[in-house]
Amino acid sequence: MPIALQFFVHYAYLILFLWVLVEQIGIPIPSLPVLLTAGTLSATHRIHHLPALIAVLAACAIADSMWFALGRKYGNSVLKLLCRLSFEASTCVSKTEGYFTRRGPATLLFSKFIPGLSTVAPPIAGQIGMPYARFFLWDLAGSLIWAETFLLAGRFFGDIAQKSAPFFHWLGHFAFAIFILMVLGLMAYRIFKQRKFLQQVRELRLEPQELKEMMDLAEKMGNTPPFIVDLRHPLDYLPDPRVLPGALRIGPNEIRQHSEIIPRDRDVVLYCTCPSEETSAKLALQLHKVGVYRVRPLRGGFDGWKNAGYPLMDYVTDAPTTAVLTTEIAAAPESKPALPLL
Repeated sequence: MPIALQFFVHYAYLILFLWVLVEQIGIPIPSLPVLLTAGTLSATHRIHHLPALIAVLAACAIADSMWFALGRKYGNSVLKLLCRLSFEASTCVSKTEGYFTRRGPATLLFSKFIPGLSTVAPPIAGQIGMPYARFFLWDLAGSLIWAETFLLAGRFFGDIAQKSAPFFHWLGHFAFAIFILMVLGLMAYRIFKQRKFLQQVRELRLEPQELKEMMDLAEKMGNTPPFIVDLRHPLDYLPDPRVLPGALRIGPNEIRQHSEIIPRDRDVVLYCTCPSEETSAKLALQLHKVGVYRVRPLRGGFDGWKNAGYPLMDYVTDAPTTAVLTTEIAAAPESKPALPLL
């Protein structure tokens, strides 16, 4: 048996525990390869399934409980930190908040299968005030489903491999190399995906100073100001409920479903609280594909505007741009549901 494989077998449960713990803490090192490897080796009975499962569940419970407590105490600041660590920041907070809004604690049953959501789901559960006992049971069930899926998938592959002695012998010699390639491949894919997304964002985004100049010029000339949309989730309003002057609160899903509410004859600016403007940038790219070309994400989002010292205002439903939105919705076909203003 190759020395690397011997080392893995000897310390399998400790490696499983530490590897999964590090990933669940937020370090973007995929644990899928180590789970599949452990499952495959369980077919040879060199690793036992139950202790491996317990090691994974213990790691998940420790990391998730820690983030749950931090989310309850520090809220939005913890989410921003996690999104900066994640390679999947473009799907990080906004999707998880949406899932919790629609499905509640059942989100924890599948969150670990979705990169990015796995790490931010526990602090969001803490932020919304979910009782810890309830969180722990749902999170444990989700961890169990996730761990068993890949451990048993590896076991299935190991059982098949054992039926061919030459193939199993070859697999034993190259197991470590295959494991490393799986880890590096997954990390490379995530990095490439994130870099491609951020490159598209850089070409679109609008600087806070540029937006301020556009607003000042419109006021001076008596022109229509830019159509500004606040994409923040209700949880993101808790640290600061104010908005940019004239901004409307509209959820990302509502804009996707009712793209006709976005005016085509003036500049549209979207902002959120995600690092690198993930939510607003992704939505701007989607709107470009349906013919809305004058839409751009605000660099730095709400925090970038606020840190620049530009004015903020209390949200009022009768802001000047509301009339435009109401007119657009009224003109839409009756079969489409009304758009709720968050």
